[in-house]
Amino acid sequence: MTDQALPALPLQSPDTPWPTEAWPEGDLPRGMDRARFDALMDHAFQVEAPADMGETHAAVIIQHGRLIHECYWTGFDKDTTCPSWSMAKSITQALVGILTADGKIDIQAPAWAPEWTSDDPRRAITLDLLLRMSSGLRFREDYEPENPSDVIEMLWGEGKDDTGHFAASFPLDHEPGSFWSYSSGTTNIVARAAAQAADAWGGDFEHFMRERLFNPLGMRSASPKFDAKGSFIGSSFCFCTPRDFARFGLLYLRDGMWEGKRILPPGWVDYARTKTWQQPNDEGPYGAHWWLDMAGPGSFSANGYEGQYTVVVPELDMVVVRNGKTPGEQKLGPRQWIADIVDCFRQVG
Repeated sequence: MTDQALPALPLQSPDTPWPTEAWPEGDLPRGMDRARFDALMDHAFQVEAPADMGETHAAVIIQHGRLIHECYWTGFDKDTTCPSWSMAKSITQALVGILTADGKIDIQAPAWAPEWTSDDPRRAITLDLLLRMSSGLRFREDYEPENPSDVIEMLWGEGKDDTGHFAASFPLDHEPGSFWSYSSGTTNIVARAAAQAADAWGGDFEHFMRERLFNPLGMRSASPKFDAKGSFIGSSFCFCTPRDFARFGLLYLRDGMWEGKRILPPGWVDYARTKTWQQPNDEGPYGAHWWLDMAGPGSFSANGYEGQYTVVVPELDMVVVRNGKTPGEQKLGPRQWIADIVDCFRQVG
C-alpha cells in the first residue's frame, strides 16, 4: 500500500452526535448478510468457547458513528474493563502524535534514550524507526514461559521496574531501518521518550494522557499502568471498556478529529496506516504502531496478544472491537472471524 492508495477517512455526519457522553445508536443495515452475521455471532458467543477462537468476551460494532451492535459473554457487560495488551501500542502512537503537534517531539530525530551515548551506533535510531518496529535492536518477543523471552522478563522480571531502560539496553542486531521485528520493548522506549517530552505536565504523564486524549474522547474507563519509574507501559497495559476502545478507533476513523477539534495532527492517521517495509514474515503488513489489512485492504487495527482487536474499516465507515482470551495457537481464529463479520456488511445492496 502506498500513500496514494490509502482510502479516504469518512467525516462524521452533522446529524450524528459524537459519543463523548454516550454512544448514539443505530440499526444493522438492511440488505446485509444477516443470516451469516447471526451465525458468526452465535459461534463466538456460545456457552462453551469454540475451539477455533477461545473466549470472546465482547464485540462492539460502530458504523457511521453509531453503535449498531454489541454482544457480551456471560459475566461481561458494557461496563467491564478489558485488557488491551498490545492495543496499548496504538494508544502510545496517538500520544506521540499529540506531542508532535505540540512541537515537543520530532519523530525523524534520534530517539531520546540516555543509554545511547553520542558515539553509540544506536543513536541512529529515530522515533520513526521505533514506531515502525525497524530499530534493529535485539529483542525476543515470546510469551511462552518455557521459552527464552525478553518481553516476559521486561513485564514481570528484571525489567519490570524500568521497562524503557530495560529495552533500550539491548544491542543492535541489525542496522537501524534495515530489518523489521515486532517488539514490545520498542514501544516502551517510545513511551518513556514521550513522557520525557511532556515535561510541561510536571512529570505526571497520566494527567497528560487524560487531559489530551482520554477525556476529550469520553474514555472515562481508561486505566493505563505504569512501572516503578513512572513510565507508561505502553507496550501492553491500558484497560478500557469495549465501548471506550471503540471511541479510540473512531478517533482514527475520523482522521484525528473529535467534536470539531483536532486531537491528532494532520496526516498522523495516514502515517499510522502507511505500510512499513518488511522482510518476508508471517505476521502481516504493519504501519506505524498499527497493523494493516486484517479486515480487507485499507483496514487498519490495534491488535492485542490474547485476541484483543480494535479494527478501523474506512471503506465501510466502521469500527469493530473484539475482546477476549484466545490462546496463541488459536490466534488466527478471531482474525478470520472479524474479517468475516466485516464482510457481511459488504453484501449490502
